[in-house]
Amino acid sequence: MAKHFISIEDYTSDQLLLLLDQSAQLKELYRNGGRDLCLTGKTMVMLFEKPSSRTRFSFQVGFTQLGGDVIYTRPEDIGGPLGRREPIKDITRVLNGYVDVIVARTFAHQTVLELARYATVPVINALSDMAHPCQAMADMLTIREHFGVLEGVTLAYIGDANNVTYSLAMACGRLGLKMIIAVPTKYAFDNETMDRLRGRGASGQLVSTTDPYEAVKNADVIYTDTWTSMGQEADKQQRIKDFQGFQVDRGLLDAAPENAKVMHCLPAYRGLEITDEVIESPQSIVFDQAENRLHFQRALLKYLLTDTGER
Repeated sequence: MAKHFISIEDYTSDQLLLLLDQSAQLKELYRNGGRDLCLTGKTMVMLFEKPSSRTRFSFQVGFTQLGGDVIYTRPEDIGGPLGRREPIKDITRVLNGYVDVIVARTFAHQTVLELARYATVPVINALSDMAHPCQAMADMLTIREHFGVLEGVTLAYIGDANNVTYSLAMACGRLGLKMIIAVPTKYAFDNETMDRLRGRGASGQLVSTTDPYEAVKNADVIYTDTWTSMGQEADKQQRIKDFQGFQVDRGLLDAAPENAKVMHCLPAYRGLEITDEVIESPQSIVFDQAENRLHFQRALLKYLLTDTGER
């Protein structure tokens, strides 16, 4: 059976650490002019229901650098969202005979699960409404680069409890970070989700608050994301109103330890969830984490498509 990457909760702490180690090794190799062409002759298809810049660029560049070929598809290339023109199980079983890996960026998490159910090749979740595991693991790589460790680091997430938050919380739990989510009550995870995140974490701590200043007072990392995700545009003005006081600005940064780092998964709406001053400050490591999407995903693709490392 093919090994997939759908959610961080499907992987053990040891597997995640192995992927981070391999990410760092490949990053060093490529920065020093080396090449690992382990995927020569292989083909990746990218099924994207939602547009993207970083996700598309990083997967396409990463797979190409490993020697493989890439097919990128938009909804209009296959008659609309996955499952509209023909069943997902039919599309998947056709692709099994054409490609070596499927990368899917979808609106519904169920779509990714159905792809994985019928796939005999690896399926990678490049974003769904529930999870964004590749982003969270690139973030873990970035934090480890800047702090030297992961276990014991405190991450304060300020803003909407969304798919990025979910995957970050799962990664923090698996890898021993403490995570504090500061979110308005109506946008917080429900009790069932919080219990699942706590229960499936290994050694981290997860707490929730409605006070951003309380969240950041001992934070090593301050993380934020857009208040309005793709598909929520009709609620944008209401969300802007509801998230007043949750902006990562100079005042919030001053309430945190002076060595705290700032992260954002991008795209950033400067002047809303984060100010231009903060994202351009020396404490910002936003573009380090964007680059690390490439390095983590390159390692993930090698892990899934070769016999390297333990499974």
